[in-house]
Amino acid sequence: MLIHRSAARAAIVLAALAGGANAQLRVATWNISFYGGGRGSDIRTAVYGVFEGRSLAPDVLLGQEFLSQAAVNDFLLLLNSAPGSPGDWAAASFVDGPDTDSAFFYRTSRVVFVAQSIISAGGSPPAPPRHTMRYDMRLAGYTGEGATVSLYSVHLKAGTGGDDSARRLVECQRIRDDALTLPAGRSFIIGGDFNIRTSSEAAYQALLQVFNDPIHSPGSWNQNSAFRFLHTQDPVGSGGMDDRHDQLLLSDSLVDADAFEYVGDPATAYSTITWNDPNHSYRAWGNDGTTFDQAMRITGNTMVGAAIAQAVVNCANGAGHLPVVLDCFVPPKAQADLVLDFGSVSVGDLASLDLNVLNSANDALWTAPGIADLSYSFSAPSGFAAPGGLFFESAGGGANTHAITMDTSSPGVRSGTLIITTNAPESPTILVSLTGEVVDDSCPADLSGSADPNDPAYGVPDGAADSSDFFYFLDQFAAGNLAVADLSGSADPNDPAYGVPDGAVDAADFFYFLDIFTVGC
Repeated sequence: MLIHRSAARAAIVLAALAGGANAQLRVATWNISFYGGGRGSDIRTAVYGVFEGRSLAPDVLLGQEFLSQAAVNDFLLLLNSAPGSPGDWAAASFVDGPDTDSAFFYRTSRVVFVAQSIISAGGSPPAPPRHTMRYDMRLAGYTGEGATVSLYSVHLKAGTGGDDSARRLVECQRIRDDALTLPAGRSFIIGGDFNIRTSSEAAYQALLQVFNDPIHSPGSWNQNSAFRFLHTQDPVGSGGMDDRHDQLLLSDSLVDADAFEYVGDPATAYSTITWNDPNHSYRAWGNDGTTFDQAMRITGNTMVGAAIAQAVVNCANGAGHLPVVLDCFVPPKAQADLVLDFGSVSVGDLASLDLNVLNSANDALWTAPGIADLSYSFSAPSGFAAPGGLFFESAGGGANTHAITMDTSSPGVRSGTLIITTNAPESPTILVSLTGEVVDDSCPADLSGSADPNDPAYGVPDGAADSSDFFYFLDQFAAGNLAVADLSGSADPNDPAYGVPDGAVDAADFFYFLDIFTVGC
């Protein structure tokens, strides 16, 4: 598992909470309570109202308890006409099931709608009461499964009886089984009204076989003040806000701290003392935790302010639910030089070229803080070397530059493929072609720049093979200087001892020198 840098993570979580989904992908779920249309001002305020820089402002929204296509159309119009809305909302087609139904809304500049399907049909017992819908989408600007998400919208059976829990279990098992059939590399999210009071319920445990609670908060949620910051029902107060019925759960791929991922620390439980938990982007929208088992606080609400709080309560339609929202980093993209040609390099010389690696994800669309860091490592072929370890590159900045070197210890043609392994789903490996040639351009007959022993150039090579070298060699040969005149153990070019010193100065060395002197430089 690749660990995202903790300092960068903490900074981006705080930045994400400062406003809407201006940087990252924001996902919300909302049981809007028997919605047949209307509630225009309240919906606009609940979704796009701003308090202290904070706004719900999701990029995708799973809705429950929609009554008709006309209701979906009305809600869509409200999303697009709200002050502050980007006006780029679209909706999946409404599927009319045996009870109230799910809806899916998405911003077309952020995601591409792929498909929708009923993965669990509602009906009479023992079937669940409602359809479970799956909506498949892909992040804008990306291709492939690594940027594709399947979102399940659920409204599980309410009630505490054995029949109720059994029908919830059937539906959750169907969801689990469907998730296990998704293509490799695809992420998935479930959101909705679970009507589950404790994490120990069999239905919830079935979900946890494939999903994760990103705020790591198991327990008995019903009428438990320890979870008051997570309660979503009932903000109106007819039953008191004391249940965590509405949740968002994530696939393993979204909590592994790598690439496409939850903005937060899924290993850390949600705070029990503040709604403003810096370890999480997850929020029960509007619940500032100050009114456990009562109507949600309106005046003085520290999360959303009075206007948004009142709008959310009004949207609950007399009983109802709060929206739940969280943020996800979008994946990095990897780009690198694909060819490095070292050319011709002399034996023993340094051969080094810079390789540029870039996180090329679209920071104009998502902005740099909302894009996960690119992480990568190198595997160099024989004859070349690359830096070891794991490297990181943020989006929106310049490329990382790495020195790739070629071995010049011996002559010969070099070629190979450098492998860059990345966490970018569209390019998990990048292949870089490496080529070069190491040449031996030494001149073994170049021994001296002068034939005069008193000249400083005597015994110092000068880049030319001439008479100075010949007479210098004769002096050293006559003196029996092994360091200079012992050049060869044989005068026969076909003999393996040719050009190999043998610890003696003799005729073989003389004739070998004549050969190399004749060749020159």
